[in-house]
Amino acid sequence: MSNAVEGAGSQGPGPSKEQIQTEVGQWLDEHWSVDLSLSAWRTLLVDGGWAAPAWPTEFFGRAFSEEQAAAVSEVFVARGVVGVAQAGPGRLASHTILGHGNSDQKQRYLRSILTGEHAWTQLFSEPGSGSDLAGLTTKAERSGDVWKVNGQKVWNTSAHHADYGLLLARTDWDLPKHQGLSYFLIDMRQPGVEVRPLKQMNGHASFNEVFITDAEILPIDLLGSEGEGWRIAATTLSIERQGFAGDRSGGRARTLVGPIYDEYRDELAIALEPYTWYPQRAGRVDLALPRARQTGAIKDAQVRQELAKLLCMQKGADIAAATAAAAKRSGNNEVVPAGSIGKLAASVIARQASHVHTLASGADAMLAGPASALEGIIAEVLVSVPAISIAGGTDEIQKNIISERVLELPKEPRFDTGPFRDVPRNLADT
Repeated sequence: MSNAVEGAGSQGPGPSKEQIQTEVGQWLDEHWSVDLSLSAWRTLLVDGGWAAPAWPTEFFGRAFSEEQAAAVSEVFVARGVVGVAQAGPGRLASHTILGHGNSDQKQRYLRSILTGEHAWTQLFSEPGSGSDLAGLTTKAERSGDVWKVNGQKVWNTSAHHADYGLLLARTDWDLPKHQGLSYFLIDMRQPGVEVRPLKQMNGHASFNEVFITDAEILPIDLLGSEGEGWRIAATTLSIERQGFAGDRSGGRARTLVGPIYDEYRDELAIALEPYTWYPQRAGRVDLALPRARQTGAIKDAQVRQELAKLLCMQKGADIAAATAAAAKRSGNNEVVPAGSIGKLAASVIARQASHVHTLASGADAMLAGPASALEGIIAEVLVSVPAISIAGGTDEIQKNIISERVLELPKEPRFDTGPFRDVPRNLADT
């Protein structure tokens, strides 16, 4: 392996795109085979430093810049090579642990996320606190050599498949609500953790509620320090909000032939199942113009006006996302406002798309089943779109973040300062 490529991210500009792609191409010639198992292949990827090339060299990467890492991805895509496990909340876990974990936590958890050996879920939202994440009441109390956790979480994607969870819990009730939170990595397979699926009105069951009763967490699985939960959660949320427009298709590798592709498709079927309705949640902008033409609604001036508005919104959001990505590549790591802008834009676009679909399809938009508009897709859009204004933080929360951190407007008046135990809540203290 060439020393010119290794650790390039910390040594000036490093190798060129052509050098990197030549190097990774040679490595793939030596190691890639469609007859390998997913586990064996991803082990090679991790050991070779190609699984996450933008990560530090001591944690399975090559310290590449974003542009250099993108050059590696281009080769993988062009050759139809299966990459690391990416679907589901594992991406949230890896980025959060990489950003805030200690060396031991990174060594113990990051590798198995990349290989897909362990699945993760996010345990943030609660029934009693709504969009006020900092108002959560799940308790983590120190009991001898462990933390004991009690509480309830909700809207937990893939919790029924998860081996581990990203848990935000309250460790100090005498501090203001944002300061009394701590961030834990919890074993989801232990006694005291019960997962129950939630049925949605669009027929899917992507989310779960999780009941935690005297579950135990070792001190070594406290991420960061006690009381740093809110700061660390901001990283997780910013990554989540940036992922709302992400591609969950599995790429070209889904369609190729060979044993490793068969295993990959089986993995994706499980990992992507909770997200099958997400394109409908986003409004299916791609179907708006074809549908208007199909129904003849394109001849209506009002429909054309609303359709043009939708397409302009989508193009503007694409440009904004590209600008944010370019800023990140240039070294600007302030991703929270960019994530909130993208998240809010996604909500606005989805609602406009739902409006356009209604105009184009009329009463047919309310019909489900194979004989309905686009075999029920339009109806699923209408009942799924409201979710995007809630998931990952409500529109109102995103507006607060944008107003304070981007527009630098004064913060809204607060009435929940002081010790959290004295703040009025919907649920009685336990």
